[in-house]
Amino acid sequence: MRPSLDVRFTPADNPRLANLCGVLDENLRQIETGLNVSISRRGELFQVSGENAERVEQAALLLKDFYQRARRPLDIEEIQLALVEVAHKPGKAAEAASEALDNMPVLMTRRPGLHGRTERQNAYIRQMQEHDITFGIGPAGTGKTYLAVAGAVDALERDMVKRIVLVRPAVEAGERLGFLPGDLVQKVDPYLRPLYDALWDLMGFDKANRAFERQQIEVAPLAFMRGRTLNHAFIILDEAQNTTPEQMKMFLTRIGFGSRAVVTGDITQIDLQRHQKSGLIEAREVLREVRGIAFTEFRNDDVVRHPLVARIIDAYDAWKQKEGGGGREPER
Repeated sequence: MRPSLDVRFTPADNPRLANLCGVLDENLRQIETGLNVSISRRGELFQVSGENAERVEQAALLLKDFYQRARRPLDIEEIQLALVEVAHKPGKAAEAASEALDNMPVLMTRRPGLHGRTERQNAYIRQMQEHDITFGIGPAGTGKTYLAVAGAVDALERDMVKRIVLVRPAVEAGERLGFLPGDLVQKVDPYLRPLYDALWDLMGFDKANRAFERQQIEVAPLAFMRGRTLNHAFIILDEAQNTTPEQMKMFLTRIGFGSRAVVTGDITQIDLQRHQKSGLIEAREVLREVRGIAFTEFRNDDVVRHPLVARIIDAYDAWKQKEGGGGREPER
């Protein structure tokens, strides 16, 4: 018999129940997908069932938590982030999760109370605050780049640095983009779009643009970093898996006084030529024991995106193992 729990909200508050369920029960569908449970509703009575008793209990606790917040309409992002947090705190009661929240490092950005959603994300934030050079390595959706930008904005807001420098290698991701018109910034703009998106979210569009105009935020293609020394700056090298060993060494030796650097990358998505070794992989081997440099290696269970993203990554990993590292059509 499948485990099940009943959750009843009395006295019935129809507007609150509507906010809890969402438009066309979208919020309930998100909980069902995220925790692999089924939720049926009749008025103020919700029945949660599934194959896993722990997941059923987590879903019931989430319903109660969301009902407390449902004095206003619930945002879909709020639902999905809560599902991610639940997935990383199995068996923890709401009180324990709340207590853990008090000990999380918080970043000063436009989004109040911004903190990591998983233990590794919080460790990553602490490492950025305590080390001059931090590496964040892991799959897409684990918050490597977003939290790096948040750390940079936090350092700028606290006047710990004077500027933010965004660096990325201009390597095409398996496609030929052809000639890109415009000046230097316009040419590398497509490659830096994820960093811009994070900046606008964390600083606000107008404030970020004013910071660009005052040159508090600088865009620097990796190829143009040679010969520079950056003092009192927070430097982010994104997509570092696409650097060569020579480029990585060159970048790391640009760090000046009062500066911090964060290097992010996903070693499963290398777009270099087949004969080229990734500078990120070599740096992980060479610098692992160097004092003052920290490494955070994220895993699939650190993915903080739509709940399906983690499942997609797991499915691809399982398929690769099954096919013996496949992914390419066999040669004819």
